[in-house]
Amino acid sequence: MSAHCMLTGAQPGFGNRVSHSHRRTSRRFDPNIQSKRYWLPSENRYVRLRLSTKGIKTVDVIGVEAAVARIRARGVRV
Repeated sequence: MSAHCMLTGAQPGFGNRVSHSHRRTSRRFDPNIQSKRYWLPSENRYVRLRLSTKGIKTVDVIGVEAAVARIRARGVRV
């Protein structure tokens, strides 16, 4: 599974490792993706979401119903 947040759309960034001698090699900055299970009362079931830590905080603020609505609006299947 790729390192993408279902809610915020956070994805890996790319850059360079720079050694002591200043040689540069490619590297990847992955977002902190966590798999979290939420109870969705409207559908009477649990949903498992792959969210960044910022996405988890967003769900805490706006609620799981609104978060799932935003995820579905982005075209992601829940």
